[in-house]
Amino acid sequence: MSTVKISIRFFDDREVRAVWDEQNAKWWFSVPDIVAVLTDQDDYTKNRNYWKYLKAKLKKENSELVSATTQLKFLAPDGKKRLGDVLDYTGIIALGKEFPGKKANRFIEWFTYSDESIDGKSKTKAYAMFESSFINSLEVGTTRGLQQIHAYLFGGLYDFAGQIRQKNISKGGFQFAASRFLADTLKQTDAMPENTFDEIINKYVEMNIAHPFMEGNGRSARIWLDLILKNRLRKCVDWSKISKRDYMNAMMLSPTKSSVLKTLLNDALTTRINDREMFMKGIDYSYYYEENN
Repeated sequence: MSTVKISIRFFDDREVRAVWDEQNAKWWFSVPDIVAVLTDQDDYTKNRNYWKYLKAKLKKENSELVSATTQLKFLAPDGKKRLGDVLDYTGIIALGKEFPGKKANRFIEWFTYSDESIDGKSKTKAYAMFESSFINSLEVGTTRGLQQIHAYLFGGLYDFAGQIRQKNISKGGFQFAASRFLADTLKQTDAMPENTFDEIINKYVEMNIAHPFMEGNGRSARIWLDLILKNRLRKCVDWSKISKRDYMNAMMLSPTKSSVLKTLLNDALTTRINDREMFMKGIDYSYYYEENN
């Protein structure tokens, strides 16, 4: 079994790890992660023991769920890769039904719906970008390059994919660049230097203030930023090291106090620029930042 792709999905701020099975073309999901979600339990050992108890109970009942379980290696809390039980999509839905209550129902709703949403479909396209030669043909550090990324992620999902907005937009009381001045704003942003880390983040902040699309700015711009960092500094951001709250707070402060964002991103820099797992995890976190925002 080829397990090169690793995904992290989020439910109620909890991770649900998954590994891609190339041979059978499907995802396998970590059972202890699902148990943690459904029991609202942080203790790794307690979750593992709960699953042990439930598995023994299901085995006595001759449940097909137990026979559907296999094992794959995941990174454990102690930093070592250990074998853990996994189930496929069908198995996870069956497991969820073993937990009565509104939370289990809400989890199953989330789990079955997420890949069919616009974000779910867009995220699948983002995953595919790593293997695609398209990523090597993008313009780096320009508005046109950002438009290319946006069109790739949201083509067929939004009719404005890759198109600069013609309307004013705001978020959380913050007014992004006025549409009538947007063309000039983007020209000025394109002309900004990107030779050092500070210059690159300054450019990223200005592009965020511009917010050139009606929707999907953050997801596109984080890929855009990583491409600049890779091209200029041979580094990228390990987004899995940055919590959603810290990132959102830093971005809100960035128009007047970019130092918080610079410290946050600098501490998360890595040289693993060609690492597939790093890219996939980055996409997961990037999309997670946008949930319910």
